[in-house]
Amino acid sequence: MRRRTALLGLAALGAATARAADAWPTRPVHLVVPTGPGSSLDLIARLLGERLAARWGQPVVVDNKPGAGGMLGVDAAAKARDGHTLALGFNGPVAFAPFLYRRMPYDPARDLRPLVMTTSQPNVLAVNAERVPARSVAEFVAWARTRRDGIAYSSLGNGSSAHLTMELFLHEAGIAGVHVPYNGSPPAALAVAQGEAEATFMVAPALLPHARANRLRLLAVTSAERVHSLPELPTMAEAGYPAVQSLAWNGLLAPAGTPEVVLARIAADVNTVLREPAVRQALDAQGLAPVGGSAADFRRTIDADIKRWGPVITRLGVRLD
Repeated sequence: MRRRTALLGLAALGAATARAADAWPTRPVHLVVPTGPGSSLDLIARLLGERLAARWGQPVVVDNKPGAGGMLGVDAAAKARDGHTLALGFNGPVAFAPFLYRRMPYDPARDLRPLVMTTSQPNVLAVNAERVPARSVAEFVAWARTRRDGIAYSSLGNGSSAHLTMELFLHEAGIAGVHVPYNGSPPAALAVAQGEAEATFMVAPALLPHARANRLRLLAVTSAERVHSLPELPTMAEAGYPAVQSLAWNGLLAPAGTPEVVLARIAADVNTVLREPAVRQALDAQGLAPVGGSAADFRRTIDADIKRWGPVITRLGVRLD
């Protein structure tokens, strides 16, 4: 009798848990994007948000909060306690920031729960097409070494993958450079296109319109292999810089304390959306590679970035406070 009662209790608990997951969300879901409108993260958030809203029966409100290298938006999501706020985070404020700042307003490991990686893609080295005569990485390095005061390079923000990849490249190539950070990839790409900066590393979406208009030139990618959407671009390893390898990933994060059944529901629905052919095609057209997978997979990627980039940041001496 006791065993039967216990089994009935477990069944009732399971049913209640399922009902709780099915009942969520009960109000609009806020998806905080720690970069500005038009950025690659903003594109991903709006694409996923439209599909998720249809599945959830509630609006998904994309809330752009750029600033502090992405920490402003991630901090806002980490402190949310309404059970209906998520963040679309990336390397900088999740894996790199603890090595760059002595104090942070949140602890990524304690205050955030990784849910699912959305996309992962290489950075692209781009240069101004008018001011920089180089058509290859080797030519760019040779030209940059003639610049007495070094090159000016833009990034989408302090502590971003774009920023740290360029710092690593400058170190490996023996080039001097001045960092000019922007709030997001669109203004950082525009700065290179207009000649306010001479070079940048960032993911493809913000670069492609300027490249098609011949205002900037794409030279190489930072992945281990060539990218099928940009097959003409060599890898940095092919160009002679095997240490300059980086992936700019992003993924959904929830505040710690979000119920496990809700986390599981969100992750399952996001994975379903990422498998839709139309979604994959839309991401691929922007040079973004959909990933998906489990929370454990996402956590392993974060831990691998911490293990790899922590020593690099320390060796380069990059500090932001």
